[in-house]
Amino acid sequence: MAKVAKKSKSCKRTELKIVNPNAAGIDISTREMQVCVPGDRSGEPNRVFGTFTKDLRAIAAWLKECRIDTVAMESTGIYWLPLFGVLKDAGFEVLLVDPCQAKNYSGRKTDESDAEWLMLLHSYGLLRSCHQPENMVRRLRNLTRHRDNLIKSASREVLHMQKEMEQMNLKLNNVFSDILGKSGQAIIESILAGERNAEKLASLADKSCKASHEDIVASLQATWDDDHLFIMKQSHELYIYYREMTKKCEKEIETLMQKFTAEVDDDKLKKLRSRKQKAYRGDVSFDIERYAIGMWGVNVMRIPGINRNAVLRLASELGGDFVAKFETVDRFLSWANLVPNNKISGGKILSSKVPKRKNPVGIIFRQCANALWKASNTMGDYFRHTKARSGHLQAMVATGKKLATIFFTIIQRQQEYDEEVYTKNRKAQLERKIEYTKRKLARLELQVDACI
Repeated sequence: MAKVAKKSKSCKRTELKIVNPNAAGIDISTREMQVCVPGDRSGEPNRVFGTFTKDLRAIAAWLKECRIDTVAMESTGIYWLPLFGVLKDAGFEVLLVDPCQAKNYSGRKTDESDAEWLMLLHSYGLLRSCHQPENMVRRLRNLTRHRDNLIKSASREVLHMQKEMEQMNLKLNNVFSDILGKSGQAIIESILAGERNAEKLASLADKSCKASHEDIVASLQATWDDDHLFIMKQSHELYIYYREMTKKCEKEIETLMQKFTAEVDDDKLKKLRSRKQKAYRGDVSFDIERYAIGMWGVNVMRIPGINRNAVLRLASELGGDFVAKFETVDRFLSWANLVPNNKISGGKILSSKVPKRKNPVGIIFRQCANALWKASNTMGDYFRHTKARSGHLQAMVATGKKLATIFFTIIQRQQEYDEEVYTKNRKAQLERKIEYTKRKLARLELQVDACI
């Protein structure tokens, strides 16, 4: 692990020490890679390489010749990804650095100076690495993000179908809460097959439908324009296609997770399994709970608000060893963008807003927190209490921070989530409020007696 900066104090001044003597810096671009090593390692310490695969392997071989252990590079678009993978496979420790913290000194800017500056900062331990999962987990992340894109594409086709229905005055939205449920899907497929009789179409609705038969018949009396029907048919075919592609992608994800997660026996799974058994149409098709227990050792689905999709996305973004990469839970929360960035000057807080950064993990916890606004548990109470005091957005961030803290802590300590701990704390908090209210009432009674 790359060391951080150290200072040595003398009677005259404070000096920085070199903590990573075997460090290198790489400036990334789409056409060339500028690599810099310490001057005593090579006759030409600052070299330029191409971007083909053979060039990336040549970089790894040259760095080994120069006895380099750790490498720093800027996150330039997606151009760093191939080199990052090659260097990780070759055994180097690679620090992916935010360009803002590696900003070059003022003066003439060149690729050579950028690479040398990265190497210099890294040798003194002045760079902080972005969290990056291992190569196997990166493959899982790529597939999971691709799955999210497929689901979004399918959702867009549903909107296209709704638009064409509205233009034909086909009012399925008025009688069905979900037009792609059992009843809506059967009626749409029958319409696309050529059926136009409203009575026959209405008979396809499930008996448990809340809307009356007369309302369903009235909603199915449309203009049946050929152009809208054609667009609706193609949108429906695309929707079915995207759903099939999503299932294939989930099978590939499951195959990959089987390779790097520990096997969980049925007895342990039965003991640790959560009560969140009800699955929805957009849920993961395989048993993600089993693989999550094998990856982290605890069942994070016991945490309120954490569902199957959230577990899959967290597993793909973080990996199984993310706890070891963050020194404390506060570092994890700061990285996930769930805490305010306090700006202090002259002893006064100038700003305490959460930075506008799109961290995928922070977004996942905020979405999980937003699902708790009607929940009848301690987390739901906390969300509503914060919302009443500060607003909905602040409640999402605050509750997301609490969920992330619990998530990190139970994995770090290898302890299952215990609802009773938070119930006891909530009870103690309410008892303190009762005592405070009693004292306030007593003071008001004294004021009333003084007025008489």
